[in-house]
Parts: sequence; structure tokens; C-alpha cells
Amino acid sequence: MATTERSFVENVWDFFCSLKLTLSLLISLALTSIIGTVLPQGQLPPEYVAQISPAKLQIYSKLGFFDMYHSWWFITLLYVFSLNLVSCSIKRLPHVFKFVSEPTLVLGEASRNSFSLKQEIKISTTPENGKESLNKFLGAEFSSPVVTEHNGEYHLFAQKSAWSRLGVYVVHLSILVIFIGAIIGSLAGFKGYVSIVEGTSVNAVENRNGGQIPLGYEVLCEKFSVDFYATGAPKEFRSILTVLENGKPVPGLSQVKVIVNHPLTYKGITFYQSSYGQATEGSEHFITVTPRAGGTPEKLAVREGVGVTLKDGTQLKLLEATQEVRQFAPGYSGPAARLEITPKSSAPQIFLVFKDFPEMNAQRGDALIFGYDGTNAKMYTGLQVAKDPGVWVVWLGCTLMIIGLFIAFFMSHKRIWVVVSKGHARIYGNASKNQAAFEMQFDAIADKFKQLKI
Repeated sequence: MATTERSFVENVWDFFCSLKLTLSLLISLALTSIIGTVLPQGQLPPEYVAQISPAKLQIYSKLGFFDMYHSWWFITLLYVFSLNLVSCSIKRLPHVFKFVSEPTLVLGEASRNSFSLKQEIKISTTPENGKESLNKFLGAEFSSPVVTEHNGEYHLFAQKSAWSRLGVYVVHLSILVIFIGAIIGSLAGFKGYVSIVEGTSVNAVENRNGGQIPLGYEVLCEKFSVDFYATGAPKEFRSILTVLENGKPVPGLSQVKVIVNHPLTYKGITFYQSSYGQATEGSEHFITVTPRAGGTPEKLAVREGVGVTLKDGTQLKLLEATQEVRQFAPGYSGPAARLEITPKSSAPQIFLVFKDFPEMNAQRGDALIFGYDGTNAKMYTGLQVAKDPGVWVVWLGCTLMIIGLFIAFFMSHKRIWVVVSKGHARIYGNASKNQAAFEMQFDAIADKFKQLKI
């Protein structure tokens, strides 16, 4: 008695060819992509770390949620999905290829009865002469047919867009090409970050793990500037960068303006404008202290977070400084500093002093008038740095996907048979998709077919 039990290898093969596996993997990839969208990726912002509990932070880190698209389980899903696509294609493609390359030229009785699109005409000439006339008719109205004689009948078969049945496999191939491009980028590329102070240059960037990646050349920040909205929010910030090789500017890459969505690319490495700030190392801020009762003003050079003692024993500490105060004090603009002043035997006071509004500084009724004269601090530009040699492979995959989707959704395999026998000829039609649209085309051909005088 024949056994119906399948071997382990056959069961594994059926598993990877399963449509259920495909749907499960697509749902899993979609859900995990949502996680990667909701949770911050890469180096975590300090405010996020402060908000999340240590237990959650540890769990998320171990699961790779903060670098999800490089986590072992997300990569495993992609590999299994690729294997699923390859298995499905290997299983079904030969059948489809044979169907396209070896079409049914002779239409049997059972097949004829199954067609909903069909018409018949009477012919008075012989099948041989009728075949010649219908051959010219079908070639003019649809496509040049293949003529086959079978059991005294002539079968004329014509088709259009036969290879459109392979559109779905072009989509399969495009997904695999995109995955290959992503793997190439992951293995041979990198993503990093670098901050460059105005007037200085760097020749290496920091990767996700804190290591240094040499560039092979230098990037100099000539100047950094930022514009603000009336609310104090940054409107546009820009870096003027120059690429240096052996200490000399690279032709065409001197004083290049880099802003958001307008990066700089050199030797496959792209620099994206992402952040900015004021360099604190070695920088000083200048405060003027004027006795209200009169006297010589005292000019101080202080650093953020460092306290100094004035002549009368008052403690002064610069908490922070900004080049645009509007976000802290609506209605005012320009540079300002936040000071902590602790007079002798008094509680500390914290207030803003403005560079461009000295009258506001003088309105305080204290014995000392504080003014902010600016800083010698330079700005730094924060740049995201990426190298992805697989990007062109990914673009190739995207192009293939567009072509495959167009073929799969907007093209159909259309077939028409004409069977010529003694005394009559019958026409049959079928389309692989969008049957309603093909029916209109078939009806137009059938109307002309019925008007033939053969």
C-alpha cells in the first residue's frame, strides 16, 4: 500500500514555500518596524533616558530595540523572508514559465465549454480558406496567431503580454536585490557622528559603539550660522565646510554650504547637517558689573558653571548663555546669560541679563547692575556621517520593484483562440486579470468577427 507520509525534508520545504509563512513574516516585519519608528534609534537622547525606568532601559537594550534594524532577530526575519521568497519562486516559477513558453495551442472541448467569452460565425468556404482569412483578421485586430491543424480543425492562437505573468517574480527579485544592497551597506558601510568647532577640522568620525573611523581626508568647518523664528525656534542652521586632501582644498569642495536635506558627499561618505551648539571648551563669557551708586565698572571673564567672587564679596555664577534668548524670554532677542547672584548674607537670585537690552538689566533695583557683553565661544556643527556602498544596489532593487508592480497590476496576459471547422468558426477569449476590461476589447473584436463574410 502506498504511503502518504512526507519526509522531514519535504515538510521543511513545504514550510518555506507556505503562503502562511509569508503573511506571518510580513506582519512581523511591519510590527517590528513600528517599534523602530516609535523608539529612538542609535545614541539615546539624555531626556529619553531620564524619562524611562532603568528596568525598561535594560530590557529594551538587551532586545536591541534601540538599534532594531541591526538586531539579530530583525536580521533573522529578513533572512527567513528572503528564503521564503526564493523557495516560493523556485516552486512556482517553472510552472509559470512553462505556461508562458508552451501555451495551449489546441483548444479541447472541455476548455471551450468553460469560456464565458465566445462567439460563432458560419463560413461557406473550406476550413483551409477560412483559416487564411481569419489569420489575417486576427493579426490585424489583436496579434499574429500560431496556426495548428488538429483532427480536421484549424486552431489559431494569439496572445499579448504573456510575460506579464512573471511580474510578481520581478517583485520577488527586487526585494532580494534590496536586501542584498542593505547587507552590502551594513557590512561595508557605517553610520557615525562628528562635531566640528568653527575654524577646526577633523579626520575621523565616531561610530555607534564609540570607536573612531578614519576618513582618509579632513573636513574643515569654516563657519557656522543659524537663523531663528520670532518664537526663538531655529529656522535654518548651516555649515560652511571645506574638504582638505594633504592640507589643500579639494577642487569643487571648498566652502560648501551644508544645510538640512542638502548634504556634502565625498568619496562615498555623506555629511548631513543634524545639530549645532556652542563650544564650551576654552570659551569665556564677559560680564560687566557696575555699582548703581557710581564707581568703576568691573569687567569679568567667566566660564559656564564656574563661580567668581566680586570685590564686595558677592558670589557670581554663570549658569548658561545663549546666542538667542527668544525661546527663554519672548519679546526679546539676541545673546543673553543666566546668572546666579548670591550677595553676602542673602539668598541666591537667578535672573537673565541681556546684551542688546542694557536698560532691562538696569531696571533691577539691586546695588549692582549686571550686563552681558558676549562671548569668545565658537559654534560647533553636529554632522551625521554615513557611508553606504550598497545604496545603488538598493536603488536598482527599487527600480525593479516599480517595474514589477507595474507589470503585475497594470498588465494582463490576454489570449484568443479561433477554431475553424467545416461550416463554422468559433472565437474564444481569456485574460489573466482585469477580465472586465478585456471583455470590452473582446466584444469589439467579436463584433467585427461576426461581420466577416467567409
